[in-house]
Amino acid sequence: MVKVSAPAMSLDASGQLGKAIVFSKWKGRNYVRSLTIPSNPKSGPQKSVRAVMKFLSQYWVSLSAGEKASYDTLADQTSISPFNAYIAYNLGRWSHFKGPSQNYPATEVSATPSAPTTTATAGVREIQLSIADGAVVPTWGWMIFRSTVTGFTPSFSNLVQLVPRSATPTIYIDKPLATGTPQYYRIKGLMDDGKLGTLEAERTATPT
Repeated sequence: MVKVSAPAMSLDASGQLGKAIVFSKWKGRNYVRSLTIPSNPKSGPQKSVRAVMKFLSQYWVSLSAGEKASYDTLADQTSISPFNAYIAYNLGRWSHFKGPSQNYPATEVSATPSAPTTTATAGVREIQLSIADGAVVPTWGWMIFRSTVTGFTPSFSNLVQLVPRSATPTIYIDKPLATGTPQYYRIKGLMDDGKLGTLEAERTATPT
């Protein structure tokens, strides 16, 4: 990484140049680096991280002032914003297959969410999942794991989406999917203190 001043004959610059270098800014400092293209940007772990990061980013604005403030100390320790501390802490938890938390640190003291009852309905290159609440309702979301092999074990690498729990049932449409390839799902709930729920039995459908 090379630091620059007045990049590209301007006061500020961002984005690619000639598909070779990238201008950006970090902690108020302009820098330039070579453009790196991942060898497999759609691998299981990459999709898993993107799913959790998208979920976390969307929910930061709805956290209470107290929940946001709980990340202040962690942010000060690493000289980053509370938002970035929230993202980094929870992605770190997820890398160890633990649920993200709205507060820092995660307490995991709530009741364990019950397994949902999901109906999988096939469509054209898609499957609609209708996720009905169990007895103990998750306060934050549903973790959706998927495989093309039956009898699979949910893991960090096969999470395909983390969706907010809505009024039952929660509807999620998984697409695009390969026509004629059976898809197998297992789903568990997530509490806002990081507590993960009981896994649902496997559900399956085949896109048309």
